[in-house]
Parts: sequence; structure tokens; C-alpha cells
Amino acid sequence: MARLGIGSWDVPGVCDIDAMTAAINAHLRRHDTYHSWFEFDPADKIVRHVIDDPAGIDFVPQDHGLQGPDEIRAHLLRTSGTPLSWDCFTFGVIQRADHFTVYISVDHLHTDGMSTGILYIEIQLMYASLVHGSALQLPPPAGYLDFSARELAHNQAMTLDSFEVQTWLRYARDNGGTLPDFALPLGDRTAPNVGAMVAIPLLDAHETVAFEKACEQAGVRFSGGVFACTALIDRELTGAGTFYGITPYDTRGTAEEQMSVGWYASFIPFIVDMSDDSFATVARSAQKSFDECQPLAKVPFERALELAGPDSGLTAPEYVVPMVSFLDARKIPVSAEWDRINGGIYGDSRSSDQVCMWVNRFENETNLTISFPDNAVARESVSRYFDVARVVYQRVAQSQFVS
Repeated sequence: MARLGIGSWDVPGVCDIDAMTAAINAHLRRHDTYHSWFEFDPADKIVRHVIDDPAGIDFVPQDHGLQGPDEIRAHLLRTSGTPLSWDCFTFGVIQRADHFTVYISVDHLHTDGMSTGILYIEIQLMYASLVHGSALQLPPPAGYLDFSARELAHNQAMTLDSFEVQTWLRYARDNGGTLPDFALPLGDRTAPNVGAMVAIPLLDAHETVAFEKACEQAGVRFSGGVFACTALIDRELTGAGTFYGITPYDTRGTAEEQMSVGWYASFIPFIVDMSDDSFATVARSAQKSFDECQPLAKVPFERALELAGPDSGLTAPEYVVPMVSFLDARKIPVSAEWDRINGGIYGDSRSSDQVCMWVNRFENETNLTISFPDNAVARESVSRYFDVARVVYQRVAQSQFVS
């Protein structure tokens, strides 16, 4: 899995380095996830350190001279620290002839996908305000450290009889005693593979509307249709009548948390019954399971396993569990200007032993992006998966064009 969350965007003109430095430091001082770090002591125990006065955080710009694209990429990866160093995040500006590119690189210890959008909005708004002679006053975000403390207390209050714990355990038990794996072979995942990532279109704009109509007719949301198609793809590949899936879930709740940078992402399971193979029935099963399992986002499977004990017959998988995510990119606040600013979100892809799938809905299409171990076996499997995915999604969309 990618360790770094990397984002970039373009700004016209020549960068005002003083203003950009002030904007970045204001951002770092404002979000308390940046104010702590971890290390192992000589007894191999984790020690947490906290910065008492964030006003003392002072990032200073450095000029690295003229560099080409490969040199810039290498520099970004080299300067982003490690999860056990405080400064496991870096910010940079690439000055070009008539514009500059701002890039951010933050370890997932401090950031999730939503945080990348928050970073862009804050830094760009503060920079623009400072360039025009004023300091932007933003409302305070929620504290990520407070959120983490509440999450810890919630998990400590769990018992073996808690709904979240019982649901996780039943899910694993029904799936053979552990969490699911990818449907197709991925080669030797113990080998040091780098990660690869490929994206393909599933539906054009008209087909996306037709797919949404099929979901509405089934009484589900677009996400329910995506999870149903994921299950139907699995059935085409394996013949299974039940699909066990894992999907990420954003645990932000309050308006203040919507402005907070941190790792708020979690994972929840969902189960899809395909005993009746009509899309509508499968989609309703997927949507119902996803909705019912949302409380599990605040309790990880590992906590349920801990409470179950070593004699439960259940185990954590030795592999990294695959996940499927749905994102309606049209609902992201900056999506309307994403093309104008040449915005991008990336991972570092330096290692990968899992499959991650993202189904993304845009104004002009719905596409599927898959990251996977970069070896011949996995590439062949992912190619086969793409072929089946196109057929399944097209089948649902085309059903709306039949008179």
C-alpha cells in the first residue's frame, strides 16, 4: 500500500516564497496531527512525543536549483521522512515559465484522501490572501488527537457481545475464518514488488446516467450499484454465490471534523447475496449490508479478534486485504476546478502486496483504477479483471437502453 499521500496543483505566475512559507507553517500549526510523533524505545515499546507549543514549528524554504522530472520525483520521495520521524511530510514548489506547481507529500500516518482536498483549500486560500496583503482567518478545525482519544475509549468499551464485534466475527467465520483475498492470483507477494496502477473507463457520461437509473429502479444508491457489480464480477471469476467485500469509510462526523486533517479513514465489511442473480436483487443486498455495517468503521477487525481470543478459530490474514472504494468526485468541493488547476492525487507506489480498487464517478465518465503488485502474474489477473468489469457495468447500463 502507498505510504505517502501526494497531491499537486498549478498556480499562475511566480510564487511568492514568503507568502507560501507562511501559509504552509500556518497549516502545520493549525492541525494537531502534525504535533506528535512516535518512536521505539530500547525495550521495543512505542513512545509518543507531543509538541507543546505548535507556534515553534517553522518550515524554512530551500532552493534546490534546476531539476528535471525524474530528479524532482526522487527528491520528493527522499525528503518525505519515515513514519517514525516527526517530519514525515514535505511541501514544495516547482517554478515554471508562467506558473508554478505546488506539491504536498504527507505520510498516511497524518492524512487520508479527504485530507488532500483540505490541504489544497487551506494552503491555496491562505497563500492567495497573504499575496493580497491580508491574513485569512479560518474557523478552527476539530482536533485529531481528541478524535483519536474518543476512538480509543470507544474500542476499550467494546465487549465480546457488542454488535460491532459480533458482526466482524460472524463475517470472518462465514468467510472461512479470516478476511477476504483478491479473486485472482497475484504472484509472489513476499517478493519486493513495486506497485503498479492502471485506470480504465467503465461507463461514458450517458452510460453513467443509465447506470444510475438502474440503481434508482432497484431502490439503491449509486454506491450500492458499485458494490453489486463488484460482487457480480467476483461471481464471473470464481462462481461464488456470496461475496465478502471490504470498503473504506470516512468517519468524520461534525462540521469541524470535515475541516480536520488526519487519518479518519476506516474500513467496513459488506456481504452480497447472489442467490438471485438479477442486478436489482443483488444491489439491494449490497446496499443493505453496507448500510448496516457502517458502525463497524469505529471498531477494527483486529479489536474484534482480540476480544474473541486465540481459541476462536479466527485469524488475521497474512496478506493485505483488498478493498474497493467508490468516490463521487463531483461532490468534492474542488472538483469543479480540478482540471483548471491541473490537480492530481498520487501514491508513492514503492511497495505493494495488495489490490486496491477505486470506482470514481466524474462528470464525463465512471472509471476503475486498480493498484496491484507489479509482476507478470498480477498484471495478467488485473487485465482479466478489467475485461470482466467492463462487461458487468455495461450490462447494467445497457439494460436501460432496451426499448
